[in-house]
Amino acid sequence: MAPLYRVFLLVITLLLMNISAGQAQTEGILISGDFRNSRFSEFVEAVEATTPYHFYYDNADVDTLLINLQVQQQPLELVLRQVLQDTALKFAISRQHEVFITRGRAFLSDLPAGFFERAADTTDAASPEVAVPLLAEEQVRKKASSDIKLYEIGIKSDKTTGKATLAGHLRDAKSGEAIIGASVYIESPLIGTTSDQYGYYALTLPLGRHELKIKGIGIQNTRRLLLLHSDGKLNIDIQEDVRTLKEVLVEAEKDRNVSGLQMGLERLDIRTIKQVPTAFGETDILRVMLTLPGVKSVGEGSTGMNVRGGSTDQNLILFNDATIYNPSHLFGFFSAFNPDIIKSVELYKSAVPARYGGRLSSVLEITTRDGNKKKIAGSGGLGLLTSRLTLEGPLKKDKSSFLIGGRTTYSNWLLRQLPDTDYNQSRASFYDLNAQITHEFNNKNTVYLSGYTSNDKFKLGSDTLYSFSNYSASLKWKHIFHNKLYSVVTGAYSQYSYAISSDKNPVNASEMTFGINQANVQADFNYFPSSKHTIDFGASAILYDVGAGSLQPLGSESLVIPDRLQDERALEGAFYISDRFDISPRLSVSVGLRYSMFQAMGPRQVFTYAPGVPKTEYTVTDTLTYGRGDRFAPYHGPEYRLSARLGLTDNSSVKVSFNRMRQYLHMLSNTTAVSPTDIWKLSDSNIRPQVGDQFALGYYQNFRANTVEFSVEGYTKTMQDFLDYKSAATLFMNHEIERDVVNAEGKAYGVEIMLKKLTGKLNGWVSYTYSRTLVRVNNATFSEIINNGEYYPSNFDKPHDFTMISNYRFSQRFSTSLNFTYSTGRPITLPIAKYYDGDIQRVFYSDRNEYRVPNFYRVDLAMNIEGNHKVRKLAHSSWTLAVYNLTGRKNPYSVYFRSEQGKINGYKLSIFGRPIPTITYNFRF
Repeated sequence: MAPLYRVFLLVITLLLMNISAGQAQTEGILISGDFRNSRFSEFVEAVEATTPYHFYYDNADVDTLLINLQVQQQPLELVLRQVLQDTALKFAISRQHEVFITRGRAFLSDLPAGFFERAADTTDAASPEVAVPLLAEEQVRKKASSDIKLYEIGIKSDKTTGKATLAGHLRDAKSGEAIIGASVYIESPLIGTTSDQYGYYALTLPLGRHELKIKGIGIQNTRRLLLLHSDGKLNIDIQEDVRTLKEVLVEAEKDRNVSGLQMGLERLDIRTIKQVPTAFGETDILRVMLTLPGVKSVGEGSTGMNVRGGSTDQNLILFNDATIYNPSHLFGFFSAFNPDIIKSVELYKSAVPARYGGRLSSVLEITTRDGNKKKIAGSGGLGLLTSRLTLEGPLKKDKSSFLIGGRTTYSNWLLRQLPDTDYNQSRASFYDLNAQITHEFNNKNTVYLSGYTSNDKFKLGSDTLYSFSNYSASLKWKHIFHNKLYSVVTGAYSQYSYAISSDKNPVNASEMTFGINQANVQADFNYFPSSKHTIDFGASAILYDVGAGSLQPLGSESLVIPDRLQDERALEGAFYISDRFDISPRLSVSVGLRYSMFQAMGPRQVFTYAPGVPKTEYTVTDTLTYGRGDRFAPYHGPEYRLSARLGLTDNSSVKVSFNRMRQYLHMLSNTTAVSPTDIWKLSDSNIRPQVGDQFALGYYQNFRANTVEFSVEGYTKTMQDFLDYKSAATLFMNHEIERDVVNAEGKAYGVEIMLKKLTGKLNGWVSYTYSRTLVRVNNATFSEIINNGEYYPSNFDKPHDFTMISNYRFSQRFSTSLNFTYSTGRPITLPIAKYYDGDIQRVFYSDRNEYRVPNFYRVDLAMNIEGNHKVRKLAHSSWTLAVYNLTGRKNPYSVYFRSEQGKINGYKLSIFGRPIPTITYNFRF
């Protein structure tokens, strides 16, 4: 027994010596360095590089902290006291060399001596206060254990060199929602990627030990320690960032605008969108888009977007990969998208990825949330004109989820308040419904099924009734072949239709209808051959079916003659491939090619016209008849995608891009804005497809630890064969529309400047855009040359545009938003004289778009009041009080003229000519 006793004493002695040595080692760590005029992040990097300490802090707390200190062989505790003096920041150092920086209250790294003994005596009023942890206890425990745990990936082997691919999904720990656009990377060597719209990421890394870091919008900075043996998967559940209670804008990958290759891309978080005041208090995605540089509209009350000189029909709007043709309600007063179901909004203004096509100007991709996979939840809101409700929850926990949301309006009461008897009998209503089901069969197969429907009805006085509707559905199947390759196969269907009816005069009572249907299928593949290459490829097909128009009498007394335009059908196809490769850490290049094809389809009758002369009924040379299934008018051609990024410094870069787009669909409209009376026309033998080229160059710079972003982008664009109209053109029920339209060419150029502050109590962005959009019709075969064949401003040419979006948070519960926007008035054509041709009085007009309406400006103000932030409560609620058009400016939407007592008098039409106060109650549970 004696030998065993001695061995036991020896072991105890060695353990005590080891602990003492460890404590002595900790206490003996001294800091030296010159930290004069240094940011706090630079100080942390220097300390972590030379000592075993590791810091934990919130970037927003230290983004303005500058250090002016020089130390020599001093303990870290003493150095931090000097660094943080005269600030509200506290620090704590744990025995494991972890340094916690907090604001306000200190974070205790160890419990006070005798804590457990005193905790048993609940009546001891003299017990010292223990600091409340920053996060819930269970959340802290899970996060801490996940961050320090070593994850072994792949199959162990004797191989110690080489590379392997790590892949997986990022999901919200509370709801199971995919985390989109998060940055996933290691720092040494610097290799990174971002999660896609499904939360999927893939990284090719050297074998061995790594610290994987994840940063993104509204999530906590997360890390995983991993030992990579071979290819493997790592799904990561991520906690929501507590800073969402403190800030309006939450930083994502802080240097994405500098380090990312994509240019001309605008990403908006739904929390940011909800802070911007809008008319009638309804959160509006499209109106917030109009505050971004390079995005304009023809005037107030319109959600139609004109992006970098393009018309409204040149924007591809995708809602869960289904095309939306009319994205508005009530003639543009509301957007068609329920904000409570939206997960991400992305607008591509240039460098459009090769997977997208069919439009010249932009792609707006709107993706809805999958639904909570953990528990039943809901949200909603009550406003003066609209209400909304959303429910979501698991069908099978952690595997399947559902999401359903709806909105409706009760705006008729407001119309009844109008003093004019011609208008207070008007009626207006709309509703929209969304539904989505997500099911994960296994780690390699997930299915997403979504549907959307909306309906509008509007009647002005007791006359014409307008009704229009959108329907869309999409089914997506995501399949992961292996870590380096996955695919998404999508089938989608879209339908847009409207009806215009009038029965005020029984003799002229009639109804006109129009509809367009689109069915498409697309297969997209993403391949990650190495850490420096990302290859995308795929193919798509679209079948168009257009009911071009039908006019029918209403009632037995109507004398209207039934009429119907020829239906149109066409098939559009495309295949594409693109490769992004990193030549060096500072130089990245993306090269892509999309090849699109189009063919019109029968049954159809098409006129042919004599070449070199105007298209009229007198120049018809033949009539061609095509049967069902016959194909004619083939068009095809390449679409190029080129972009490059050169990093100048760690905080600045230059980017350049070029893309060519083709568009086989045209919108014919009697108005300058999107309206429910627009007509969509397919290309055919007489209507050529549109072609556009855009070149863009940009400079990007970040300041103050990546919390302030600055960018300048310049672009030039040319457009060919888009449609303009002859004077006095007739669009209504026109059987030969090619005789009233002309093929025009256009050019656009501009500079967009933007300054954005991401964090802090005061945040937002300021942007200025100078741009021109010019059109020319100069073809000798046309019977009418517009403006003598010279370039003239388009309907949406507005050279100067300035916007300021500012948010200030007083506390966790109270915040304000103040927005200001100014722009040049849009062009118009004015009557400038009258004359007599024989006995007939006629009006002489100016050159097309020679004059402008007065300049536009508007100020909006909103106050957001949140309920208390108790974690355990039945529902979390908030109030939004807003005033739209605070100054009551009567911004002219258009100018019209009346002949009164032998004179022609002009009048300005304003949509919102006075302040509009609103109040909205929002809740979630």
